[in-house]
Amino acid sequence: MVETATPMTEPRRVARLDQPREPHRLQLPRFDPESFGRWSEAIARALGTAQFLVYMSVFILLWVGWNTLTPSGWRFDPYTFTFLTLILSLQASYAAPLILLAQNRQADRDRLSLEEDRRRAAAQKAETEYLTREIASLRIAIGEVATRDFLRSELGRLAEELDDRQRGKKRRSKVPGAEPDDHADTDA
Repeated sequence: MVETATPMTEPRRVARLDQPREPHRLQLPRFDPESFGRWSEAIARALGTAQFLVYMSVFILLWVGWNTLTPSGWRFDPYTFTFLTLILSLQASYAAPLILLAQNRQADRDRLSLEEDRRRAAAQKAETEYLTREIASLRIAIGEVATRDFLRSELGRLAEELDDRQRGKKRRSKVPGAEPDDHADTDA
């Protein structure tokens, strides 16, 4: 920007054609979207109660009653109830967007909750699959390990076999002319 100065004034900016203009926007006040969202949810929650419906019905009945039953000098909204219609339209025009905003916030919370549930379900599924694989490997390992019943049966069979050998040796030693042969019974 080129600035020119006149003797009793501040320097003035001269617009350059090779640069865009600075926007002269109206600066609106800033607000916190989270606070506004909580506020809209509170209003939507209040508008959706039976208490609100009862109070609104009582208000409208009083309004209509006052403007139809009282002397005409006391009436402030004659029969067509134009002012009441304006108030209800204004209330509806603000209530609808606030309710939609509250629904959108609830939908966002539901979406986040659903994503978290999916993440947890996937983690639980992976953990369950891991535990299933571990249990299967333990079953396979246990199947290869000698059980107590198997060891008992094998020891019993070996004890019977040893008893049979001992009986066979005793019979041979009782037979006359037979020499005891320690190496004759080595058949496995």
